Amino acid sequence: MHTGSGILCAILAAVLISAGCLSVIFPYPPVPSPTRTPAPTPVPTTESPVATVPVSQMALQPSDMPAEYILKDRSDLTYLEMDQMSHDLGWRAGYEITYYRINQEKYDMTNLRQVIDLYPLANMNNVFNIETGAITGQENGTTQIYELPCPNMGDRTFAYRENDTQGPRSITTYSIVFTNKDVYEELTMSGTTTDFETLKELARIAADKIQ
Repeated sequence: MHTGSGILCAILAAVLISAGCLSVIFPYPPVPSPTRTPAPTPVPTTESPVATVPVSQMALQPSDMPAEYILKDRSDLTYLEMDQMSHDLGWRAGYEITYYRINQEKYDMTNLRQVIDLYPLANMNNVFNIETGAITGQENGTTQIYELPCPNMGDRTFAYRENDTQGPRSITTYSIVFTNKDVYEELTMSGTTTDFETLKELARIAADKIQ
């Protein structure tokens, strides 16, 4: 009995020693450390300094207008119908759209007109200054121009009210002029019933269309 147990112990010891020797000769492969995936580097988005959509897509659409306004006319502008000053400033393209609202019972007739012009980016400051200078230069004995506070619609904004006291009816005109990128816009609401707050909202919608 003891002899068999001794032999068994000797065999077990030999196996353990053999395993130890093999582990020295053939060590276990190292456990690889977890791989860290580097965070992606954000790619900066560069916004174009000029408008990238067609000029007609910057115009107010019927769905942008209050329900009572009706589309009257819309068209591209041509080089030949622009004045010499616009040519000298590098006018490139333009668009005009007109809406109206009429209520005969209330003697109400109101127009809304939007004009969009494209000029070289380098000339936008001159375009704005010349246009606003021409507006304020219209003031005379029967026409008064009052500059109005207005949120900034782009790079430059000028808003005003024009009162004409010469006609049989008192006509009030509100206008917002602004530039954004290489786009010059002028929105005018004129008639017997006008609303500057509505005009400001429409100007904001128009400014958002410049992409």
